[in-house]
Amino acid sequence: MRIVSLLPSATEIVWCLGLADQLVGVSADSDWPPELVAALPVLNTVAIDPNSLSSREIDAAAASDGHTGASLYHIDPARLRQLQPELILTQEVCEVCAVSRRDVELATRTLGYQPRVLSLSPASLDQVLEDVDLVARQAGVPERSGPLVRELRARLDAVRRRTAHLTERPRVFCMEWLDPPYTAGHWVPEMVELAGGCDGLGTAYGPSRRIAWDEVLEYAPEVIVLMPCSLELERVAAEFSLVRDLPGWPALPAARSGRVFAGNSHLFSRSGPRLVEGTETLARLLHPALFEQPLPAGTALKLAPDGTHLDPYR
Repeated sequence: MRIVSLLPSATEIVWCLGLADQLVGVSADSDWPPELVAALPVLNTVAIDPNSLSSREIDAAAASDGHTGASLYHIDPARLRQLQPELILTQEVCEVCAVSRRDVELATRTLGYQPRVLSLSPASLDQVLEDVDLVARQAGVPERSGPLVRELRARLDAVRRRTAHLTERPRVFCMEWLDPPYTAGHWVPEMVELAGGCDGLGTAYGPSRRIAWDEVLEYAPEVIVLMPCSLELERVAAEFSLVRDLPGWPALPAARSGRVFAGNSHLFSRSGPRLVEGTETLARLLHPALFEQPLPAGTALKLAPDGTHLDPYR
């Protein structure tokens, strides 16, 4: 089967299901695993260059397009016709941050045939795992999802068992954007709970939201994890000053105790199998005495008050 993935998390699902040889095209933001996506045709363009814009400028561009119901990602119908996909994977979670089902349906009108279009829209970890099974069935390999989903659930259950007895859970603030501040939604509060924390600002199973800084000060988070959607880890760490210079920052419990981290946003914002690794990462950051296994490189950095980046275990 010829598969096109227009969503990074779907690309990761295809890889984890052992369907790499059937993937014929990907989205511009599909970057994992690098050895797979580097050689594949890209089927869309991005309306903005995030590397040339500040975080506030990116937010303004996304908000502007969002008001008109447009995506920042535009599909290439000519390339789609060349690839002749039988299955197209897209999404309905965000109309702005990835190619939407509506954009795909418009592009497929020029194909001369109707491929199957599978649109993913999970809001919870369970729904993410259900999507793995759904992709496997649509790709004609339903038998491949069972072992993968069982492995992923087992890893989540292992985290849950180790944190179940905790009576003190730190207040956690997960920042999905830094300037202006946004708190994370969808599956992230669930990940925090599994990892042994309490996310009192996030919107469980709902969209992220812009948050007033006074609300953060009142919440007084004990742990802060910067995980702005789609930004690379090193850029997240480099933009720490955007929040470090906000009023009242030095008085926050997380700042006083040095429990401020930059996280690899791909482990938190992408609705694929690597959310399990994101949950394990949060558990290690929140409760290092319980989770002694070192984190893989590139998952998180501890941010010192002066802006330097440290090993997260210090």
